[in-house]
Amino acid sequence: MKKRMVVVWSCLTVLALVLAACSGSSGQGNDSGPRQSAAPSSSAADGEVVTLRFMGWEVSPLETESVKKGLEMFMQQNPNIRVEYTTLPTGTDYVAKMQTMFLGGEEPDVFFLQSDYYRDFVKRGYLLNLDEYIARDFSTDDLIDSSYMLSTVDGHFYGIQSCIVAPVLFYNKAIFDKAGMSYPPSDPAEAWTWEEFVDVAKRLTIKSGDRVEQYGVYGLEDYYQTLALIMSNGGNWFNEDYTASAANTPEVREVLQKIYDLRVVEGASPEARLLQNAGMSASQMLQTGRIAMLVTGSWALQELSHMDFEVGVGVLPKFKEAVTHAQAHLHVASKNTKHPEEAWKLVKFLSSEEYQLQNVRAGLWLPNRKSLYTKEGIQKWLTEGVHPEGFEKLIPYFLGSKVYSYAMLPSQRIQEETAAQLDAFFYGGLDLDTALKNIETAVNQIMADL
Repeated sequence: MKKRMVVVWSCLTVLALVLAACSGSSGQGNDSGPRQSAAPSSSAADGEVVTLRFMGWEVSPLETESVKKGLEMFMQQNPNIRVEYTTLPTGTDYVAKMQTMFLGGEEPDVFFLQSDYYRDFVKRGYLLNLDEYIARDFSTDDLIDSSYMLSTVDGHFYGIQSCIVAPVLFYNKAIFDKAGMSYPPSDPAEAWTWEEFVDVAKRLTIKSGDRVEQYGVYGLEDYYQTLALIMSNGGNWFNEDYTASAANTPEVREVLQKIYDLRVVEGASPEARLLQNAGMSASQMLQTGRIAMLVTGSWALQELSHMDFEVGVGVLPKFKEAVTHAQAHLHVASKNTKHPEEAWKLVKFLSSEEYQLQNVRAGLWLPNRKSLYTKEGIQKWLTEGVHPEGFEKLIPYFLGSKVYSYAMLPSQRIQEETAAQLDAFFYGGLDLDTALKNIETAVNQIMADL
């Protein structure tokens, strides 16, 4: 919601949303504070029907159907507002098209925006400041910490995060049953250490001669997934105030080397090209037993729950502590919309529990509201046949998720440089020290230019 992409439907889904390319800033100014009017006023006369142009992407027909159902509900509740919904291609195509529309004055009133483009669009002055609308009739107190941090820029709201998604560990239960092994833990307090995880992955890697018939795990070599493990080791790609790179540190170096060793030394994880050669997605590889475990985003549960096998979900292995990170796209309005009041009503609806729950129940999203992680709140969305047995044990994992670091920065070049160097290390023979020094130098230069 620009770099090497694993040919995986589930991975493509989110990485298209969060890893698309964009850099720099236009010369447009940004209204960093609230609008000056005392209170937002309706942009349409009483009784007049206002048409809002609303744009998003189609990751899957299931998600698009869900959006359309939500819009029908919104229009029934607001008969004076008509919403015209249009989908665009995901990734760089989506952002490039949106930027072109802004430059031509043809931008939509309301639209989806990937989290790691949010601060870039704020910097360009594209988005409507929502502070006074939120102060009037929306409580942000219920947002989990990572969602609140991601939605605010210098203390101001220009959008509201839709939900969260987070890296987790999926596994094929039948493989563990056949091996007589315990399932990966769902309770973060019981998370495997990295050493325990490697031992399981090796034991579940099965060879026939020189040919590997079943790998223990797949999905760790992308920076989106590596970030969670780096955080688990007490590190990050950036320092605490996001002013400098923290890539060239012992915490990062240890994690990347061990991920590399899992594939190259231990032989328990395949290269991405295995999927390309097999013509299968990672979800299909998990379903058919080509891999026993899959590390990817929580959004993949919607697809996996519709496949003909019993899937389980657990927490990632830990280095020092069991943690994951969280992010998701935001719903935003154009600063130049002619209907700011109606646009806010739509953004507010898209950020409501009522709208969010339909996608949470389907396994596509996770809640970003604290109240939905209480005992009573969980019962509103935990769905038999979608969420595997024991899924509720993951609640502390999601509730305490760390903010997705790349969404706190207004430049896509940082992701591009990081991904290129990681590819060179994991697959191109570049030594780790050089890769980390290259990331540090490039990222610090980009940050200095912001």
